[in-house]
Amino acid sequence: MEKKQKAALFFDIDGTLITEDTKKIPESAVEALRRAKENGHKVFINTGRTICSIPSSIKGLKFSGLLCGCGTYITYGDEVLFASVVPEERRYQYIDEMRKCNVEGLLEGTDDVYFSNRISRFEEIESTRRYMAALGLGVEMAMEEKNFEYDKLLIRADEKSDKEAFFGAIKEDLIPIDRTGGVYECIQKDYSKATCIEFMRKYFQLDMDQIYVFGDSSNDLAMFEYAQHTVAMKVHDPVLDVYTEFLTDTVEQDGIYKAMEHYGLI
Repeated sequence: MEKKQKAALFFDIDGTLITEDTKKIPESAVEALRRAKENGHKVFINTGRTICSIPSSIKGLKFSGLLCGCGTYITYGDEVLFASVVPEERRYQYIDEMRKCNVEGLLEGTDDVYFSNRISRFEEIESTRRYMAALGLGVEMAMEEKNFEYDKLLIRADEKSDKEAFFGAIKEDLIPIDRTGGVYECIQKDYSKATCIEFMRKYFQLDMDQIYVFGDSSNDLAMFEYAQHTVAMKVHDPVLDVYTEFLTDTVEQDGIYKAMEHYGLI
């Protein structure tokens, strides 16, 4: 498909650009991004991760900008265009509510991520702690110290948790996205992966037809609802199905390259 109009492309990271298991980006995706930039398109990361936890392998690809924390932190080049944190008057209250409601997780900020100083009963939280530590994150300060800003939080809940009470306690500022398996990504309620695309669309005065989004998970739903050109990876959350314009291959089987070739972007 021939596509001469310059476009803005927005990519999720985990399960879209990099594999869920190896956390590596295929060479075909690197090549597709390079060719897209050569063709004059702007390429953006649009991720639930806060900027501190974006892998160096991704930052090294020199994206046009980074849209982080589900719409709460936006950069273009070296300039920060927008930033929002959980309000100071309530941000530490939510840490207390986590313990009260017996949910566990981590707080994600621009500069660092914050875990409890207690070992979690969830192995998945501890494996995330180890992953973040390998990036140099989550080791300087525990969430109980309550001396930091954060943009969002990620929790795990089980039959011992009162997750509904927790969601009620945070509703003034945060809404949960069900990531399945008892995992909930709690994001600032006024922002999403769609609001940051709209911010950039207006910033560059683009038409909706110039917007392309690539994703795989439930936290990509907002941008799939927003955009006209939506690409779901072969392995994806079914919640995206009704909004998917093009279903591509897996990350490992050159899904990004094939989708961009399909649209004539490369």
